[in-house]
Amino acid sequence: MDLLRSEPMQLAQLIIPMESAHRTISYLGDLGLFQFKDLNTEKSPFQRTYAAQIKRCGEMARKLRFLKDQMTKAGFSPSSRCSFDTRVTLDELEVKLGELEEELIEVNANSDKLQRSHNELLEYKLVLQKAGEFFHSAQSIAAAQNHEFEANVMGEVSIDSPLLLEQEMSVDPSKQVKLGFVSGLVAREKSMAFERILFRATRGNVFLKQVAVEDPVIDPLSGDKIEKNVFVIFYSGERARMKVTKICDAFGANRYPFTDDIAKQYQTISEVSGKLSELKTTIDVGQLQRSNLLQTISFEFEQWNLLVKKEKSIYHILNMLSFDVTKKCLVGEGWCPISATDQIKNTLQQASLDSNSLVGAIFQVLQTEESPPTHFRTNKFTSAFQEIVDAYGVAKYQEANPGVFTIATFPFLFAVMFGDWGHGLCLFLATLYFILREKKLSHQKLGDIMEMAFGGRYVIMMMALFSIYTGLIYNEFFSVPFELFGRSAYDCRDSSCRDASTVGLIKVRGTYPFGVDPKWHGTRSELPFLNSLKMKMSILLGIAQMNLGIVLSYFNAKFFGNDINIWYQFVPQIIFLNSLFGYLSLLIIVKWCSGSQADLYHVMIYMFLSPTADLGDNQLFFGQKYLQILLLLFALVAVPWMLFPKPLLLKKQHQERHRGQAYRPLYSTEDSFELEIQSDLHGHEEFEFSEVFVHQFIHTIEFVLGAVSNTASYLRLWALSLAHSELSSVFYDKVLLLAWGFNNVIILIIGIIVFICATVGVLLLMETLSAFLHALRLHWVEFQSKFYEGDGYKFYPFSFASLSEDEE
Repeated sequence: MDLLRSEPMQLAQLIIPMESAHRTISYLGDLGLFQFKDLNTEKSPFQRTYAAQIKRCGEMARKLRFLKDQMTKAGFSPSSRCSFDTRVTLDELEVKLGELEEELIEVNANSDKLQRSHNELLEYKLVLQKAGEFFHSAQSIAAAQNHEFEANVMGEVSIDSPLLLEQEMSVDPSKQVKLGFVSGLVAREKSMAFERILFRATRGNVFLKQVAVEDPVIDPLSGDKIEKNVFVIFYSGERARMKVTKICDAFGANRYPFTDDIAKQYQTISEVSGKLSELKTTIDVGQLQRSNLLQTISFEFEQWNLLVKKEKSIYHILNMLSFDVTKKCLVGEGWCPISATDQIKNTLQQASLDSNSLVGAIFQVLQTEESPPTHFRTNKFTSAFQEIVDAYGVAKYQEANPGVFTIATFPFLFAVMFGDWGHGLCLFLATLYFILREKKLSHQKLGDIMEMAFGGRYVIMMMALFSIYTGLIYNEFFSVPFELFGRSAYDCRDSSCRDASTVGLIKVRGTYPFGVDPKWHGTRSELPFLNSLKMKMSILLGIAQMNLGIVLSYFNAKFFGNDINIWYQFVPQIIFLNSLFGYLSLLIIVKWCSGSQADLYHVMIYMFLSPTADLGDNQLFFGQKYLQILLLLFALVAVPWMLFPKPLLLKKQHQERHRGQAYRPLYSTEDSFELEIQSDLHGHEEFEFSEVFVHQFIHTIEFVLGAVSNTASYLRLWALSLAHSELSSVFYDKVLLLAWGFNNVIILIIGIIVFICATVGVLLLMETLSAFLHALRLHWVEFQSKFYEGDGYKFYPFSFASLSEDEE
């Protein structure tokens, strides 16, 4: 009964001395059975007493997030090996976190500086190598051309040759034009635009040579790996040099000094290589020091994080308490289960003793008209079913909980639509894996879909078990029937029958003992028998569940002492529903038992159109016509019975409740003031008869129309069961059997793969989700709407166990 009705709750007041307030709240957080009310709603968060402490904890949480980010980047995860023997206080932790943050920031800054210098030297070395190769190649080509030119000049016999040679030899070296050059690296994706801008800015008066670097280079500024080209730009004049420099800066090209002296080039390369080696050693030592520091932090991180979260949550609760200046104590109010009274008192007493407080905390129960929160005791099996109900709405305090019935009805209605014991077995094996490894998986981070499936593992397990049961009733194993419980009751009259039609089938033995006879599958008898069975069974299940909902509305009214709802809501509703659709259920059962060929559609239609007409061949039992007339009259009477009496009785009750309130005895000033407040809150509520009547009129019309539409809505059980069976049959006949018929191993393997993929993707995933959503709708709309208001609010006690890892 703990799950049917919410836990009895009480509003309690706590009077806590200041010296033991922090420890008391901490102990209550460990207990997790008290939900505090905010008594300082008129104050902003910054105006409350412990705002500075919360800000302090927030700053410590920021530092912890910084440390966690650093650990994540370094490949460390917080370890569960916490040294609880050396727990630090909050003040010590604050100092320690500050020191660690400063140390890590300094280490990171030094590491970044060294890494940038290392990357710059790597680029510089590439420039020296690539540009050196270019200069060496150019000088070799120039020397060869010069040698060839001199040989050609000396070998030519001409009158002009001596004159030209003499002219060239007589050129003044001071008048020769000396070219300057700039070297560096530029991103390869910008190289074409870089070359084009240089050409346009200098009007073609530069010479650009680019060489691609084979491997991506780490850019010193951004730290990203970028494909780059080494370039050398030759120019003439100071003006051209300034233009080239500005263009390089605009394109983010890193420029490095370079000399055309080959000896100095080799010397510079040697020096750069030595510096790279030294920087590499220094960086490795720094990284090792940083890794050791982060590893040490990872061992203590969970303990520190939990301590900060606890302290911050404690100060949040302390800010919700009222401060009594005269008595130097804190006053708090909140909800707790009545059964937890002794535990809370013992906790308060223990906190006072541990704080060496001379005055103990006081626990006293308050009287209130406020609706308490709703609290159901659940476990890992029932919690998922309760979440299905709470997604619709949280139960009002002491309201009948649909979660009790959802445990059985939800997986059963799912199984009616999903009935196949082969598919159910696959679902069961999948959920069995989750259940057997739940301890390990519960501590792992799963994906969103897997997390959802793991959370509802027991719901899916029940759905699978019920699917196996209904699949055995339907006699379907991947749409294939089996004679599991004996031989079929039918057989062919002769060899020409071959299961092609019902004409040649005769009943030769007793009825098949459990479920649908195997001969009903694969023959034309499936349509009039098996589908008719599923359709009528859907109606019976729907009427039964809606009756259960109305009965639960009776228990709700009885529990809350609402006699008006019992006599003027429950009684006419049960009469109306069963006068029409309960009678239809009776006709279905009688027809099954008697084997009659009566047309139930004709019976129900002419029950309204011509209630006094003779039933003829559609009569199922004696006196059926008179019973139909009587039930029709009951249904007609039930509608005004729901509509008119309840508003009139509510008006009468309101008048009697407020009769004589104009005359009151004399009280003291303080008592009179309290009575005026209560009167303002509760005593002068005006009764609007028109609003109550319109509300009842809407409720009546909604129930009458809903009785018809909800009954039709339960036919989705039949429709989805038919769709699931037909899809399974199509995959079996048109994929697996078709591939088998080719007598080819390759085609058979392909057919099996396609069959498995179709079965898993369509039937085990999409059909499971479809049946789940339809079962959810049947519970939320057709079932719960009959009795469940769902306008309550959950009991959220202050508990350290509920602190999430991502909470700030």
